[in-house]
Amino acid sequence: MALVTIGNSEFDRDTAVTRRTPGVYDAHLSAGWTIIRAVNGGYLLALMGRALGDALPHPDPLSVTAHYLTASVPGPAVIRTEVVRTGRAMSTGTASLVQFADDGSEVERLRVLATYGDLGALPDDVRTTAKPPAIPPYELCLGPDSAPGERPAIPGSTAIADRLNIRLDPATAGWAVGAPSGKGEMRGWFGLADGRDPDPLSLLLTVDALPPTAFEMGLSGWVPTVELTTHIRHRPAPGPLRVAITTRNLAGGFLEEDAEVWDAEDRLVAQSRQLARAVQAG
Repeated sequence: MALVTIGNSEFDRDTAVTRRTPGVYDAHLSAGWTIIRAVNGGYLLALMGRALGDALPHPDPLSVTAHYLTASVPGPAVIRTEVVRTGRAMSTGTASLVQFADDGSEVERLRVLATYGDLGALPDDVRTTAKPPAIPPYELCLGPDSAPGERPAIPGSTAIADRLNIRLDPATAGWAVGAPSGKGEMRGWFGLADGRDPDPLSLLLTVDALPPTAFEMGLSGWVPTVELTTHIRHRPAPGPLRVAITTRNLAGGFLEEDAEVWDAEDRLVAQSRQLARAVQAG
């Protein structure tokens, strides 16, 4: 067996996997990354990314698509990977995460299709109309140390909040004080609470770490991810990230969330789109 991890931050330890045999990895889903009772989808994506990064010959995730089949719970899990194709510039693989029911039967939690490459080998040419989100300075945004009555509080038990350093743009945090704007927007500064610098793997967590846009649309309750596709565009510079998420359409109980992640050097380092289900509290 071989332990697959890089670094010693809490994120690195909790996304570590152990290669049992080629293509088969043992993992433990940490209770520290849960929202209410379910394990966060971005954390799960990073865990799958860790296994795929070991199974494939290229170092960096370029495009990762996950379908979340059933809610994951803290505890042991098994990840099975398959190499679909390898080339000089990119390689593609699949991964499936399963847990075990009380009767010993397997329950598949999510399935991933991913393409990996080398972000450091990409050309420097950038032609874009995208601009970093207009977020107030870090010290003017709202976090756990904000004044009484201004602290954003996600309904339910959110152990993951203790592992993240999120400062929300006040313009998108009205839901926290019972005054949602009605707009499908969420913006804020993002980092890991222990100060670990971002990298391509942690970006898979970042795109799914802010409170859901449904809160600012006046909804409350669980917003589980159905499908999440993430594109990693650049290795991020050290320092805090800026994240902007928008929803244009909520219908039939489902909504999309489009996310952009910008690094400290004003580079667009990740993009994602997810389909989520809005489950009303009550």
